[in-house]
Amino acid sequence: MVEMHEMVPGKRFDRYHELGQHAFGEKLGLWIVVPQQLMVEVGVDIVYMVTGGKSLKQFHDLVCHDCKSFGLSVWIIVFAAPHFILSQLPNFNAIAGVSLAAAIMSLSYSTIAWGASLHKGTSDLVSYDYNFSTTANGVFQVFNALGTVAFAYAGHNVVLEIQATIPSSPEKPSKIPMWRGVIVAYIIVAICYFGVSILGYWAFGNAVADNILISLEHPTWLIAAANMMVVVHVIGSYQIYAMPVFDMLESFLVKTLHLPPGLLLRIITRSLYVAFTCFVGITLPFFGDLLGFFGGFAFAPTTYFLPCIIWLCIYKPRPFGLSWIINWICIILGVILMFVSSIGGLRQIIVDASNYKFYQ
Repeated sequence: MVEMHEMVPGKRFDRYHELGQHAFGEKLGLWIVVPQQLMVEVGVDIVYMVTGGKSLKQFHDLVCHDCKSFGLSVWIIVFAAPHFILSQLPNFNAIAGVSLAAAIMSLSYSTIAWGASLHKGTSDLVSYDYNFSTTANGVFQVFNALGTVAFAYAGHNVVLEIQATIPSSPEKPSKIPMWRGVIVAYIIVAICYFGVSILGYWAFGNAVADNILISLEHPTWLIAAANMMVVVHVIGSYQIYAMPVFDMLESFLVKTLHLPPGLLLRIITRSLYVAFTCFVGITLPFFGDLLGFFGGFAFAPTTYFLPCIIWLCIYKPRPFGLSWIINWICIILGVILMFVSSIGGLRQIIVDASNYKFYQ
């Protein structure tokens, strides 16, 4: 994606769908890319609504034991409230500060999570056995886990929009600093994820919650602070994924429906979007299940095989050469991942929804 941003001399593909249109044609490119990209961005924002609500609830329960307990739905609404204001910021440059704070918070709470797990230690009561009631149940949980991994390493959907904000010239193309940023970002992500997953599993075994900060309780002040860091992180990340949706929605309303552009259109459109993601998050607050489902159904196409298809269409590498083979391997594995993790995630949502009291 980074390499293809400026593959045509004198032109920058600032949006994913622009790259798709170049590869597949004006109309077909839109129909292939836009629906999938929308599913990704809306799906991520729904997950962030649930994540933010759960973290706020956990923070409240940790710092105020004697206070009245509120249901998760209330906390998701509380988390949604600032987004009605933040969503009115005009573009990526305007949310740079929010994005930086989100990155710092992400690194901080991940460090707290693995550090607190290490401090807690393990015990003879911790079990590392598979937590499957039947073989079929185990298979579907593995499918769901694959979708969760896909969700974790899938930042490709906004990479072109981010790269578009970097100045570029023939002497210093934008891909040079962008590549540095991508490499540093994924190294940090890997360090955070592996530390949390290995030490978290060591400390809690198969009883660990899908959000490890729910399992951790001591030291109370530190875990409470980590939950607030999660809130700051997902506030910033929500806006990063929402911004391309706002751009597409407002372009459609102005260019296709001929509505007048301006502040009123922005306020109504963006507020309705925030309200929609909030409502879906309240209706389906299953964090781990949503990760698996959206990781397969939405992220796998736009992250793991659609960029490879575009690369093959545009660059046309020699058949059975190294580039050709690597891209086809990614395409085949990506398609398999899309099907199995979507099935696993959807099944887990259905199973959990059957025993859940909605809108509590």
